[in-house]
Amino acid sequence: MSPLEISTLHPLTPEQIVAEQHSRLARHTSGNPQSAGVVNCFAYSRSTGLRVDYLALCDVSEVLAADPDIFVWIGLFEPPSEVLAEVQREFGLHELAVEDAALNHSRAKVESYEKTLFVVVRTAQLMNRKVEFGSTALFLGERFLISVRQGASVSYSSVRAHCERHPQKMKQMGLGYVLHGILDFIVDNFLPITQQLGEQLEELEGDIFSETYSQDTLRYLYDLKSELIKLRLAVVPLREICGYFLYHDHEDVTSYFPSTVMPYFRDIQDHVLGTLDAIEGQSEVLRLGMDTHLALVGVGQNEIVKRLASWAGILAVPTLMTSFYGMNFSNMPELHWHYGYFIWVALMFLGSAALYFKLKRSKWL
Repeated sequence: MSPLEISTLHPLTPEQIVAEQHSRLARHTSGNPQSAGVVNCFAYSRSTGLRVDYLALCDVSEVLAADPDIFVWIGLFEPPSEVLAEVQREFGLHELAVEDAALNHSRAKVESYEKTLFVVVRTAQLMNRKVEFGSTALFLGERFLISVRQGASVSYSSVRAHCERHPQKMKQMGLGYVLHGILDFIVDNFLPITQQLGEQLEELEGDIFSETYSQDTLRYLYDLKSELIKLRLAVVPLREICGYFLYHDHEDVTSYFPSTVMPYFRDIQDHVLGTLDAIEGQSEVLRLGMDTHLALVGVGQNEIVKRLASWAGILAVPTLMTSFYGMNFSNMPELHWHYGYFIWVALMFLGSAALYFKLKRSKWL
């Protein structure tokens, strides 16, 4: 008699169910080392929401076939091609979806492949004051969820710990609660990056309001602007992905998880919109910073031009007066004045001084 038949005749407590599943899974997983690229591969009870045990990747399909009460959550990080091929065989995944999951630059999207829902989202990490991007591919089936991380991304161990602290929600919503947890974690990770980019912008305030042109400052501002644009491009598709779960044909979506998960996806959508608002705000501040810096540099250059024009005007007075007597005429007035030279020098000095003080009063000098 199978364990399921026994539990029907003699109802077991949740603890006894978990113990029985633990014993059964231990028989399946004994002697199977963890595959390269496999971060976690755990089985959970659908009736209790509790974690049962670790599974070897090659035994997952056998365990799922043997026990209808089990669902699995597998976490992969930059897995080699042979591991992805094994996952494809174990779960019957579509080859096009597996091909996208192996790439680090896949476009964010959500697609339905027969009995599997395929979701790709972009992830980001701020490393050495620069945003590095990666991707996470999610395969969602009726009794399995597989996350494939590529490139820069934060480990989902905290998501797993959070879900395991709420077995009741795992029981009620199953893999839908896990999917929500991963997407919510990814979205929430974008906001601190946006805030840190804003802090870097604040550090540049002294350079921004400097009247001295600095190519390094302008280059840094340009790089920050570029990072914000890339960050926005990574976040925008999440709005459409949430919309798929909220507004798509509910019969298609609820085949993977119950409708009670929908409010959680609305919460993710709110976080996405809030993150987009923060990115737009920082982008606008950055644009103003670039415009302000260029305007102040222009003002400083105008001041230099004004000073040069002022000194040119002052020097034009003696130049004009001396050039007047440079004309070659034999009969010119004042040529034989005894004090003519001194009077003319005094007039040049007084004219230049008067023009200097006039320009000084006008703040051109």
